[in-house]
Amino acid sequence: MFQNIKEPIAKKVPKELVAHGDVRIDNYYWLNERDNPEVIAYLEAENAYYEACTAHTKDFQEQLFQEMKARIKEDDVSVPYFYNGYWYITRFEIGKDYPIYSRKKGSLAAEEEILFDCNEMARGYAYFKLTGLNISDDNRYCAFGIDTVSRREYVIHIKDLFTGEILPVSIENTTGSSTWSADGKTLFYSRKDPQTLRAYRIFKHTFGSEVSQDQLVYEEKDETFSTYIYRSKSKKYLIIGSESTLTSEYRILEADRAEGDFRIFQERVRGIEYSISHYQDHFYIVTNKDDADNFKLMITHETQTSMEFWEDLIPHREETLLEGIDIFKDYLVVSERTNGLNQIWIKPWHEEGYYLPFDSETYTAFTTTNIDFDTEILRYAYQSLATPSSVIDFNMRTGEKQVMKEQAVLGDFSKENYTEQRVWATAQDGTQIPISMVYKKGMQLNGKNPLLLYAYGSYGASMEPYFSTVRLSLLDRGFIYAIAHIRGGEDLGRNWYEEGKLLDKKNTFTDFIDCASYLIDQGFTSAQHLYAEGGSAGGLLMGAVINMRPDLFHGVIAQVPFVDVVTTMLDDSIPLTTGEYDEWGNPNDKEYYDYMKSYSPYDNVTAQDYPHLYISTGFHDSQVQYWEPAKWIAKLREVRTNKNQLYLDTNMDTGHGGASGRFESIREVAKEYAFLLDLEKIQH
Repeated sequence: MFQNIKEPIAKKVPKELVAHGDVRIDNYYWLNERDNPEVIAYLEAENAYYEACTAHTKDFQEQLFQEMKARIKEDDVSVPYFYNGYWYITRFEIGKDYPIYSRKKGSLAAEEEILFDCNEMARGYAYFKLTGLNISDDNRYCAFGIDTVSRREYVIHIKDLFTGEILPVSIENTTGSSTWSADGKTLFYSRKDPQTLRAYRIFKHTFGSEVSQDQLVYEEKDETFSTYIYRSKSKKYLIIGSESTLTSEYRILEADRAEGDFRIFQERVRGIEYSISHYQDHFYIVTNKDDADNFKLMITHETQTSMEFWEDLIPHREETLLEGIDIFKDYLVVSERTNGLNQIWIKPWHEEGYYLPFDSETYTAFTTTNIDFDTEILRYAYQSLATPSSVIDFNMRTGEKQVMKEQAVLGDFSKENYTEQRVWATAQDGTQIPISMVYKKGMQLNGKNPLLLYAYGSYGASMEPYFSTVRLSLLDRGFIYAIAHIRGGEDLGRNWYEEGKLLDKKNTFTDFIDCASYLIDQGFTSAQHLYAEGGSAGGLLMGAVINMRPDLFHGVIAQVPFVDVVTTMLDDSIPLTTGEYDEWGNPNDKEYYDYMKSYSPYDNVTAQDYPHLYISTGFHDSQVQYWEPAKWIAKLREVRTNKNQLYLDTNMDTGHGGASGRFESIREVAKEYAFLLDLEKIQH
């Protein structure tokens, strides 16, 4: 079918890259010339090749898209939450891609006040994202950020909600988030470095003044840190945070003293992470101080914030990761993780407390929008691989719970038609790796089932077993869907993360390979029917495992993949690089350079048979630059020894997060699923 369609061949322009006396020749380095017409032409040629080779699946892609869309309630609405006298609501209308933000004063029966209709605001843009809605204490002004390029560089504007007027304020190069002083006359926000996109400066804008007169409040000069500002839930403090991968530091200022100077809460100490919450006259601190790898909760008086005054409130526990807290007038709610599963501990301030009961092994539960202090209602969310997500209001005093909303799945869906399962694979070093799975009930485990294995495995990000309506299009066609909870995430505690980073990064890759081998050995699938998927750092995972064990997988999806690890980490002008040294290592140190080079997917492409491969990227990606996957596919085409499908699909209008519209993003999933199902010769 594909023999008569000519593959794009990128020209070779040898570039010598030298570090620590080691010479690498990069024939495709030139593809990083964003404004070079030849680069654009190559990307467009790859897109044309992908379109031509998959032309026979176009109708199927559309069928999948319509099928996925049909399960979604188009006229959907969020569970309202109450804040400062208003009920806030997000809703969608039939046939429209973007949300509408509104509020009602005092009562849900009150007249709706439209804050932002993103469908109108997005007109004329290929990409649109609104973020950081931030309303002043008098409920009149709302600051918000807009990105129409998809490089996560937001322009902050201010809207007068009483008159509907957008004020003549345009603050560029920001993160999109901001916070008001108590009197609503000063807006604090963080700005990004235009080259690296690192958030490194905090400014304040005084109402009625020119943006050019905005005052610099704080500058983060350490290039491995980024900075941000927010307001405490108590509303009493403005808080500036500075964070790197391993270290935290905060500065505080009373919100009613916007002209005052911020003071350090606790100066940074390398390796000590902490976060702070304020209540009454104390701060509550989640921290890994004193070698508390899984974190603990400490407390200190607001006038004595340095760490010599911190006292244990919930001590460190070897078997339980403390992930966060929610503070209420009469209750402390602690979010934890034990044996890879979420737990929510509700603790009256002066009593022992209790855990919310969850009986599945493939579920996700977390606290959501809990803005009000003076309430006995905890709002949390629950879902599993087969159970649609629910938003639940739980009365912490009486134990009563009310399901405020269960995700609607249109059509003939029933969770009883699916089996959820958690199994454990044994890694090369004997470590047990959990795998969460879901599949149609009654499936025979005969080694012939197609299986999609997903993982991420970096930055301590835990991969939760979540419900997906679009995934049903795979499950209902006989696929097993599995998540490998590999090291590099924080699924089984902080050590799970530590054992999958820096000079232990290869554990991430071998864990995934061992999970794949286990699923084959146990008869869930076979190498002829096993597929893998990962994005960003998970795309690095994909690149590494197909270099190491290409024989295990029939096809692989790599979304916005981080594959040129050594070159990127040596270039400190690229967004994120310097802040990533504590994750990957600094290749200016030979030990890290050598280790990175030994697994970097681009550097380790070799003459061997590779699986079928679908790679997606965005031309405006600020996280993983488009040229990484472009170089990768060019090199794969050059040296691979088979003729399996090899596609690069570049969205010339978007960045790291893909399409912005509610349904346009589903079209991207339809492409991926059509790729998998076509390989399985399933086209209906």
